[in-house]
Amino acid sequence: MSPARIDLMKDHPATANAMMALENQLRAGALPLALKELVKMRVSQINGCAFCIDLHVGVARRHGETDRRLHLLAAWREAGLFDARERAALVSCPVNSQAR
Repeated sequence: MSPARIDLMKDHPATANAMMALENQLRAGALPLALKELVKMRVSQINGCAFCIDLHVGVARRHGETDRRLHLLAAWREAGLFDARERAALVSCPVNSQAR
């Protein structure tokens, strides 16, 4: 049995609005697609959304992301696997999450 999907806009409008704002920011930006997915995945980790994390892992892999980097994304500051541009994008993730 699969879990029931929720109507995010109805049940959690603040989360839905934050997700849409992040998506709009990322679409407008010049970041590579793989980095955009890392940002989305990190925001999903902060928000605790298992569905979203799973979704963004798949997309990031299709854009060439490695399992090691995906596994260590939650500890990106200590991992030593992310370059300056990636760290600059990841540091903004709490601002783009519902945890702000």
